[in-house]
Amino acid sequence: MDTVKKPDKRAERARRTRERIIEAARELFIERGYGATNLQEVADRAGVAVQTVYYVFRNKRTLFKDVVDASIAGDTEPVATMDREWFRSACAEPTAAGQLRAHVHGTRRVLERVAPVMPLIAAASATDPEIAAQWPDGEEPRYTVQHAAARALADKPGLRPDITVAMAADLLFGLLSPQLYLLFVRDRGWSPDQWQDWALSTLSAQLCTAPAGDGPTSRRH
Repeated sequence: MDTVKKPDKRAERARRTRERIIEAARELFIERGYGATNLQEVADRAGVAVQTVYYVFRNKRTLFKDVVDASIAGDTEPVATMDREWFRSACAEPTAAGQLRAHVHGTRRVLERVAPVMPLIAAASATDPEIAAQWPDGEEPRYTVQHAAARALADKPGLRPDITVAMAADLLFGLLSPQLYLLFVRDRGWSPDQWQDWALSTLSAQLCTAPAGDGPTSRRH
């Protein structure tokens, strides 16, 4: 006789507590900055004891890395970007134009979450030199993701024949960067929809033999 596995209530409570702490820390880091935020304030906003914060994250720099990682992923699940449903679905599109449209849309969602915390990384590194050590040296993880997307584009109908995987990866890496997103959306006042339309049309002109879009983002999504 099959037995139904009961949900682990303790693990679920721990997961929810961790999510509350990360969200509270994200809000405070954005509002006040990394250096000006202490763990007692994070605990107060999350509605937990400060000992709980220390137990789960050990210190502020570990919590900060988890805030950045959760901002990239959209949740606290340990699933890499290239294993996320949005990325896999985009790569599975049968044409270059279709993949590019889905990829830009998915990347826009990531950048909306990541952009507010990007300026915090440099500031946090200035006040806590060990922050940089949270991200090991090596190939830029964001480039690894864009290179995987470029590999998926290769040989798909609609891709310009003179485009190499390396060139496609460089264009995706540069034009879909958090820095460029911030320049347009934060500094120049573009809406995320305007940025997405621009990124799609620009990448389409560079990579595809025909346009990847057929109208404003606001009407497509």
